Amino acid sequence: MNVHTSADTTVLLRERDGPLAILTLNRPAARNSLSEGLLIALSEAWHDIAADKTVRAVVLSANGPAFCAGHDMKELTARRSDTDGGRAYFRTIMTTCSAMMQQIVHLPQPVIAAVSGVATAAGCQLVASCDLAVASSNAKFATPGVDIGLFCSTPMVALSRNVSRKHAMEMLLTGDMVQAERAAEIGLINRVVPAGEELNAAIALAKQIASKSSYTLKIGKQAFYQQAEMTLAAAYAHASEVMTENMMARDAEEGICAFIDKRKPTWEDR
Repeated sequence: MNVHTSADTTVLLRERDGPLAILTLNRPAARNSLSEGLLIALSEAWHDIAADKTVRAVVLSANGPAFCAGHDMKELTARRSDTDGGRAYFRTIMTTCSAMMQQIVHLPQPVIAAVSGVATAAGCQLVASCDLAVASSNAKFATPGVDIGLFCSTPMVALSRNVSRKHAMEMLLTGDMVQAERAAEIGLINRVVPAGEELNAAIALAKQIASKSSYTLKIGKQAFYQQAEMTLAAAYAHASEVMTENMMARDAEEGICAFIDKRKPTWEDR
């Protein structure tokens, strides 16, 4: 296992399983809260993975009883003694976190979260930012900032792009914990598995996806998020252009011929 080390501790573990990259949040004593060091480590990991064509899918997991408890409030509070009351640092952390979340969306490879325990505030945002999510039956999700006087405004962006407005608003306004089964019902996660099976299930799903053409996955993921922000007519126009380009690709020609010939396709990722 390769590890990414910050100046103080190993906060993010990196591992390879064939075509998969497995990232593991490793601040269990701090409930894997997103410290500045962990945010930087995640950002660097996404940057490295984006450039690595041997990685075909990514699994994001966590050590300890919590998946991620959001921002590190102790770290943030310590900066209130700054001359500006912490304003500049708070802005830096929120901007850094928002950029890191967007890296997941822009990553060429699909990202699957394997969630056990709680994923709250920015931790819930992290799950929502992943393309897919598999959760343990003991997983719980919340955006509880309202309980401490800090509305989960940045988590709201990812949350509201995964679940309906009323479900998102209910989570944001009440701060209530949502059980795994309910999270699946409202579309925050894809599936629920028995406790302890979430990582294996996420890896199995990632390997299934990794068996496809990485070229096709890349353009499909990109088009999905692009069209989601468009009007209906613009989305269809864009998707038509994407499919036309896709039809010209070598892997589409191979895949269609393999389908017609009733054989397994051989991908070249182009």
